[in-house]
Amino acid sequence: MRTDQFDFTLPEDRIALRPVAPRDAARMLIVEPRTGHLSQGTCAADGSLEIRDAAISDLPDELRPGDVLVFNDTRVIPAALEGVRWRGEAQARISANLHKRIDANHWRAFVRPARKLNVGERIQFGQTTETMCLAGILDATVTEKLDGGEVTLAFDLSGPDLDITIATVGFMPLPPYIAARRPADADDRKSYQTVYARTDGAVAAPTAGLHFTDALFDALKVCGVSHHFLTLHVGAGTFLPVKADETSAHRMHAEWGEITVSLADALNSARKAGGRVVAVGTTVARLLESAAGPDGQIKPFAGDTDIFMTPGYKFRAIDGLLTNFHLPRSTLFMLVSAFSGLDTMQAAYAHAVRENYRFYSYGDASLLWPQQR
Repeated sequence: MRTDQFDFTLPEDRIALRPVAPRDAARMLIVEPRTGHLSQGTCAADGSLEIRDAAISDLPDELRPGDVLVFNDTRVIPAALEGVRWRGEAQARISANLHKRIDANHWRAFVRPARKLNVGERIQFGQTTETMCLAGILDATVTEKLDGGEVTLAFDLSGPDLDITIATVGFMPLPPYIAARRPADADDRKSYQTVYARTDGAVAAPTAGLHFTDALFDALKVCGVSHHFLTLHVGAGTFLPVKADETSAHRMHAEWGEITVSLADALNSARKAGGRVVAVGTTVARLLESAAGPDGQIKPFAGDTDIFMTPGYKFRAIDGLLTNFHLPRSTLFMLVSAFSGLDTMQAAYAHAVRENYRFYSYGDASLLWPQQR
């Protein structure tokens, strides 16, 4: 498909720069494609679409006993680094966003400006002060230079020592659409992290999960809705624009994920009993679909996935999707269009823009049901 089919007009002021408080006070747009049914909500011209305005706190009312919510428990690390490259007496400021760990001391990263780096050159991240001393610096060597501003960095530290130092000198890796308008600060260390995050490794938040609170989990439990966790370490590749004219020419960056045997069994049992599996976020949808067989059975999984879902993809593992609002021509808007239908999502997003919904990582959410096939 042509990538311009996934374009839409998004005013810049619709991109949220801060989250709402409390987390579950965000708005939620219910999007349900229908067949031959004229709803009382905002409808498509042929009566085949229901769109309703709600709030995240209304989620228990939109689900039914036996349904299962699946969350991504990855924890965001402060993977945005600022440093200096020295070349004799000349220096250049270098910004790096780590996005995929290779081994104990090697990371893939997107750097700016990439043209100022050569293989073999050294970068010193962080800074030394009288109080921080060596704990405030992190040295690395550029060992590989790839396309699109991507490099491989070999850090002088490794393992837990490297992790601790990254946590010391790094910043929360806000999406470029936010970072271009304000710097990351102390508030982001908490607000750009889900309340249930527990497995370090992501360099971007699974943002649909940012809306959940302990109180909302309690309300869902009372209604008979259970929840489970998988892990997918979100990479900075999720922010990359689709530059190709055709979706078939775009290549996704791989991300590592894991689905345990117990989780696969629990989800298969829930669906067999008539429950619906609702993915909280596109990262969950991508991993569950990567692990599903042709018959829809979810299998244990541990490894990389680069699955790319566009209209025409047949979903096998998920029955519903809770996700934030995404940007034009993004792989994430393509995914939701594959799930609920391109015309459906264009109509839903036009409604969201018109009604001042807040977009992207710190924005509002949508609860999507699949298109009728």
